[in-house]
Amino acid sequence: MKEPDGEVFDDLPDRPVSPHRNLVTAEGLAMIDAEIARLHAEITHAQEAEDRSATARAQRDLRYWQARRGNAELVPPMPDKTRVHFGSSVKIRHEDGRELTFRIVGEDEADPAKGTISYVSPMGRALTSKEIGDVVTAGPGEVEIIGIS
Repeated sequence: MKEPDGEVFDDLPDRPVSPHRNLVTAEGLAMIDAEIARLHAEITHAQEAEDRSATARAQRDLRYWQARRGNAELVPPMPDKTRVHFGSSVKIRHEDGRELTFRIVGEDEADPAKGTISYVSPMGRALTSKEIGDVVTAGPGEVEIIGIS
């Protein structure tokens, strides 16, 4: 189908949804809700502007986030700070002495640059159920867990 300005427009395929359980923190659930609200507003704006391409993109993204909201499983904070679990902040020390802290969260809220990693990521899986003092393989090297909160 062609847009009035001659741009070719096809229906966009849906964004793939992860096969993993959609575990979320309270912050992750709030992020999903905010994204849904933002996309509703974006769709309204695009429709008012008669921008079919922008409308289609926003509708596709809205379907994704509504699906993620529909299967979200809120995981309350765990009082146990002796083992790493979903929602834990974990401080690790690399073999070269560098220390990093990551929080283990759901897939949609994971952003390693901001200190969050997905529970299904290799690092998230390696750290889960471990304790302070445990050493785990992380990429080509190993890291020691030095703190859990």
